[in-house]
Amino acid sequence: METDKRPPAGGGDGCLVGAIRIPVKIVAVLVVLPVRVVWELLVAGGRAVHRHVLGPLYVHVLEPLLRALGWLLTTLFKLVFVWPWVGLWRYVLIPIGQGLAWLCRGAYEHLLAPAGRFLGAYVLRPLGEALAWLCRGGMRYLLAPLAKGVGWIAWALGMTLFVWPWVGLWRYVLAPVGRGIVWLAAVFHRYVLRPVGLGLVWLAVAVFRYLLRPVGLGVAWLAVALYRYVLAPVGQVLVWAWHVAGRIVGALWRGLKRVGWVLVGWPASRVYRHVLTPVGHAVREVSRTGRAAVREARATVRRALFGAPPVEPSRSRARTLGSTTAAHAAPADEISLPRRQG
Repeated sequence: METDKRPPAGGGDGCLVGAIRIPVKIVAVLVVLPVRVVWELLVAGGRAVHRHVLGPLYVHVLEPLLRALGWLLTTLFKLVFVWPWVGLWRYVLIPIGQGLAWLCRGAYEHLLAPAGRFLGAYVLRPLGEALAWLCRGGMRYLLAPLAKGVGWIAWALGMTLFVWPWVGLWRYVLAPVGRGIVWLAAVFHRYVLRPVGLGLVWLAVAVFRYLLRPVGLGVAWLAVALYRYVLAPVGQVLVWAWHVAGRIVGALWRGLKRVGWVLVGWPASRVYRHVLTPVGHAVREVSRTGRAAVREARATVRRALFGAPPVEPSRSRARTLGSTTAAHAAPADEISLPRRQG
């Protein structure tokens, strides 16, 4: 049975905890508490100054002064950088631009346009018509005959260099040679290829009819007879022998399994059930008892050095939800006894 692991009800402190706690309390009273009091006084004074001095000063003095300063800076900026350029654009540059546009429009309408119409009507147009007449006359009486002569010369040179030699070669060389080759091919086909082809066809028909067909029929008859009278009976005998061998092997395997169970399996199961299982249960109980003793010793040493932990209220030691025992209760000992086999 495991020992009770609940702490003692007194909740006393160990010697080490007492030796550390007293200097800590002294330091807290002499150092931490005065510093915290001074800090709280400074925070309260800062809040009072901000609420009753700095806040009204900002609202009633600094904010109006900053607004007036901003309005003054904005006005100076507009006076220095905006209004002069706006006035220059509106009262100087725009009127000057409008005057220049009126002058340019008047110069175009009353000077450049009449001059252009005069030049086009009385200078450029007659000059263009004269140049066109000269071009038409030169084309008709000079360039056209010259172009015709150059074209005739080019045609003659092209025919002499690139047409007539190839026409003569085709007409007097290639065509006669081609006709001779065609005649020779026709003669060769009529008197050589055709008789040889007919002989080869007759030979192939004769070989198939009088040699290959009888041999093939004989081989097919021999294969059918071999399958029907040799292979089929031998296959049936092999199938029957295979089934018989399977039955014999199955019977031998079942016998071997029965012998193995009688010689090995049944003694091993008896040893495991009646020897090993009780020994294992006993070892487990011994190990559980040893672990409980070690935990109790560690708890005793911890209580001696650091003191017992604070006692939990009775509510924390209540029964847990869905459990029939208290939360601090140790599990009961269980000893599994081997079942007797009939």
